[in-house]
Amino acid sequence: MSQFSVAGSRVVVIGAARSGLAAAELLTRRGARVTVSEMQKEVGQINALRAADIAVELGGHRIETLRAADLIVLSPGVSPRQPSVAEAMQHGVPIISEVELAARWLHGRIIAVTGTKGKSTTTVLTGRMFDASGQRAVVGGNIGTALSSQVDESTSDVIHVVEVSSFQLELTKTFRPWIAVCLNLSPDHFDRHESFREYADAKARIFSNQTEEDAMVINADDSRVLEIARTGRARPCHFAVDTPLSEGVTVSDDAITLRSAGGDERLIPLSAVQVPGRHLLSDITAAAAVGWLAGIDSEVMTRAVESFTGLEHTLEFVGEVGGVRYVNDSKATNVVATRAAIECFGDGLVLILGGRFKAGRFEDLRLSLTTRGASVVALGEARPEIKRALASEIDVHDAETMDDAVAIAANLGSPGGTVLLAPACASLDMFLDYAARGAAFKRAVAALSDRVGPDDRE
Repeated sequence: MSQFSVAGSRVVVIGAARSGLAAAELLTRRGARVTVSEMQKEVGQINALRAADIAVELGGHRIETLRAADLIVLSPGVSPRQPSVAEAMQHGVPIISEVELAARWLHGRIIAVTGTKGKSTTTVLTGRMFDASGQRAVVGGNIGTALSSQVDESTSDVIHVVEVSSFQLELTKTFRPWIAVCLNLSPDHFDRHESFREYADAKARIFSNQTEEDAMVINADDSRVLEIARTGRARPCHFAVDTPLSEGVTVSDDAITLRSAGGDERLIPLSAVQVPGRHLLSDITAAAAVGWLAGIDSEVMTRAVESFTGLEHTLEFVGEVGGVRYVNDSKATNVVATRAAIECFGDGLVLILGGRFKAGRFEDLRLSLTTRGASVVALGEARPEIKRALASEIDVHDAETMDDAVAIAANLGSPGGTVLLAPACASLDMFLDYAARGAAFKRAVAALSDRVGPDDRE
């Protein structure tokens, strides 16, 4: 899609976070006259932007600037319903996402991964499978490295493994993955999307521009994924860990297995899997499906899985204090992800739960918690909702800060048990992002360990 040109065009980038800044710099290199519009009154990179001849407008989005633009590029953190953005759209100004912008200039093929949970695990592991095979792959998108910052290194032999969120997908126009992966679908982000249908429609855009020459990897364990995949034209490759498959990638006979009319082929033995939880096994199975479609040898995939011990803030073992394990799953930002995390552990569980609630029902955690005799420490804006949903059957304690939460959880915990941070909420009421929340949890555990002293540590 290298014919796309912005030379001489007036382009407004809305949002001065990582994706917006990368888009602004890329657009400038491609000859556009760029303005960055930001709601905040201060931006740390303002001098660097101005030095690059990028105009900066702070403290709000000026409608006259937006209406005069030839193109608007929207950062994923900015809603298309923001009044100035919506007015510019009604005025006829083209508005696209940062991922859409970057993809128009990529030369390499795209593997795109979406879903309500598990995107980062699948994206990173897929990238490592390509690395292990000797093929050149770059990992980016929602996972932390803006796709716009990778355009200049894109050549025809590069594979771009891209994590994409509903926020990034909803304003795509031409975005076409070679392989599109949808891991799962459950209610989320109702702080941004008006309904589950709107959220699902945004996710379904990952398939919209694919053709019969492309492939889609879809979770046969998830009826909602199967539903949105029906709109796709690409060749389907199903994966599942629970649903029996006659064709596809599944778990059978202690291995991740390719099942076809010609018989079964063992791809990865389960003994190679180093991460806990059925949901993470599902992510690994999805990555194996991608690897098989891309022609990666099963021995190579196995080596990649053997060396993969998980991601920071995803069921990350932090340490053990007084015989109690502390596990950081700050990336569990919705109820479905939190329930999956809970089900990785047995009795003696203390769950740190809460933040800015997005969607779902805390009531859906009751059974998993009560069968483990678990206690809950409630944190952040969602504390009243947590109490209403759970306190009739589960011991719920209030905490004001992460330090308080860890201290309360430590008092509730018992040797052999686990304190789990799996908030089922966004972090933005108290923290910059989920990573900052996870880091605060780890600092609090380290401080607790220092207070307990070496004689009492396991």
